[in-house]
Amino acid sequence: MAALQQYLAVRQTSEGLCEPLATEDFVPQSMPDASPTKWHLAHTSWFFETFLLRPHLVDYRPFDAGFEYLFNSYYEAVGPQYPRAARGAITRPTVEQVFDYRRHVDAAMTTLLLRPLEPHLLALVTLGVHHEQQHQELLLMDLLHLYSNHPAPPAYRAGSAAALPAAPQRSVAFDGGDGQVGHDGDGFCFDNETPRHRVWLEPFELGSRLVTNGEYLEFMADGGYEQPALWLSDGLALARREGWQAPLHWRRREGAWLELTLRGLGPVAPERPVAHVSFFEADAFATWAGSRLPTEQEWELAAAGAPVSGNLLERGELCAIAAGDDAGISQLYGDLWEWTRSAYEPYPGFRAREGAIGEYNGKFMISQQVLRGGSCATPTSHIRATYRNFFYPHQRWMFSGIRLARGPARPAEGIST
Repeated sequence: MAALQQYLAVRQTSEGLCEPLATEDFVPQSMPDASPTKWHLAHTSWFFETFLLRPHLVDYRPFDAGFEYLFNSYYEAVGPQYPRAARGAITRPTVEQVFDYRRHVDAAMTTLLLRPLEPHLLALVTLGVHHEQQHQELLLMDLLHLYSNHPAPPAYRAGSAAALPAAPQRSVAFDGGDGQVGHDGDGFCFDNETPRHRVWLEPFELGSRLVTNGEYLEFMADGGYEQPALWLSDGLALARREGWQAPLHWRRREGAWLELTLRGLGPVAPERPVAHVSFFEADAFATWAGSRLPTEQEWELAAAGAPVSGNLLERGELCAIAAGDDAGISQLYGDLWEWTRSAYEPYPGFRAREGAIGEYNGKFMISQQVLRGGSCATPTSHIRATYRNFFYPHQRWMFSGIRLARGPARPAEGIST
């Protein structure tokens, strides 16, 4: 019953996220990297239908045979996929039919989960649940990007979130040394978090909180986007080509900077963490600040044993807050995904799972950077210290932010911004 309750709760959360939407919001696709809301709802159902119901529920009848092609994301072992960049061009099935599809899958999954299941099938259900939680965040990312294309962008949820003053930026020293990173086998993890292995770290420092909008405004005012010495070559070329002058969802009006969040368009709040920046921008800012980005191993060592807190989605805030105490690290979880300087690559001894499920992570371990910590759109139950998110260095529509690092440690010196 526990697996059924977990399954139904996550499915209900996905649909709850859609409650503020109009029917027209479900269909468009704002860019090739994004997907329509309708597609997210259907694809997560396709996952359960493809990997659990078709092979393991006797007499299961698919809702629509054409959905195997329409809603396959990238599983080559399953079969061909409808082109990703054209998902928004599909008006059928209708939104109503997609919700009917979800009800069809939920009824069949309930039947399956009321029966005794072997451990490997229960593990597959858990993977599907976490897969849907990933798409809950993607749904919000993609929706915000869709709204950003509107000349008068709507708000996903209207109102303003309370802003807390940013704590002073401090350096927190860590001794480094011989440590271990990777999942320890207790509870769920994705395969890219394994195997757990030893690492050696030199002493290092992390900023006590995320970089704020106010600090990023200082970088911009100092000509940060125009100083080649601050930028990686590919990043500078991209920034010039795309005309970057600010984070993705910022816009300039009547001499003032405004920011689009899920609560709508409003003045940039200096005390909030700067969001929707690429790896290239994060790295340039860190260089400007006389610092660097942390490695994922440093981040995980710092996070070991820290409680998972700070997530705002379940409190209805949907906007990150720069808060924390003066003594140590704050905001490790649940405000913004934090860029690291670590390339996304397999851990020593990593082996992808056999079959189509093995395509989940392993084949993407090239040309991307690791992010850690979760964001304001990540469900709390989905966050853990070993979670390795990954994006290409040019991407910035996700809820991504900046934490500074230095190393080796300098006990008498703080991180400056």
